Amino acid sequence: MRVPGNTPLVKPSGRPSYDALALKERRLRAIVRGYGRCIVAFSGGVDSALVLAVAAAELRHRALGVTGESPSLPRRERDAARDFARRIGARHEFFGTNELADERYAANPADRCYFCKSELYGRLLEAARERGFTTIADGLNADDLAEIRPGRRAAAERGVRSPLAEAEFSKADVRALAQRLKLEVWDKPAAACLSSRFPTGTAITRELLERVERAEDVLIAAGFRDCRVRHHDDVARIEVPSERLEAVLAAREPIVAGIRAAGYRHVALDLAGYERGSVAALPTASNVIDLTSLTVEETSRA
Repeated sequence: MRVPGNTPLVKPSGRPSYDALALKERRLRAIVRGYGRCIVAFSGGVDSALVLAVAAAELRHRALGVTGESPSLPRRERDAARDFARRIGARHEFFGTNELADERYAANPADRCYFCKSELYGRLLEAARERGFTTIADGLNADDLAEIRPGRRAAAERGVRSPLAEAEFSKADVRALAQRLKLEVWDKPAAACLSSRFPTGTAITRELLERVERAEDVLIAAGFRDCRVRHHDDVARIEVPSERLEAVLAAREPIVAGIRAAGYRHVALDLAGYERGSVAALPTASNVIDLTSLTVEETSRA
């Protein structure tokens, strides 16, 4: 398999050419057809949504999308996954997982995702054996191979296949094909589980997961589609794209009120903007604005 970036099939703009994407799509569909009877680990994100859509089209009733349901899955993502599967006519089920019962996961080590995926893929493997499915597939794409992903080890240990990576789909390819297939999630922002909002080593509990979810629901209700609330004890650190920082300041009062009602004493806005995988300690005071104590006059000057 070629390393992402070594293929000439993508235009300089980053958008794949029509012919290149068509070739990769044919390759993807052939790979999925070869799976026979397939369970797709469907998180609700664009990558696994594309795999599920292709599997449903190529394998029909022999494909089943499964979403792991636990306190780390926001209810909004649960509902979105259910609705998407219904719209494309795919078979879909929720499997309850209990990774919080695993002390290794709850302690939130750097390889936390390994224990989560071990729980999920273990459940899927049992279901595959009991129900006659031959393959479990995930949404890993070729660009993901360059990242450190502890969950990949859990997938490899259980023989999980990654059709997007096998067909050499980059993230840009995934979104381009999803758009071409008219999948409404084609431009959906990346969404990690709620446990990713906690600094490594901070113990994860159901109560804290619910607190973060309520806080992020406040931002989403205010129109911030791509956002994170990072948990730092009694401080909620808001991350939004840099171009949306002023919009947060403009809506400061209802945002602060809502996030405090979720259970936080202080609400901070990270001036560095949204950063994927940001789980470091709370930045220095020069990098954040404490929205909790900001006056109306100071908000207008910020």
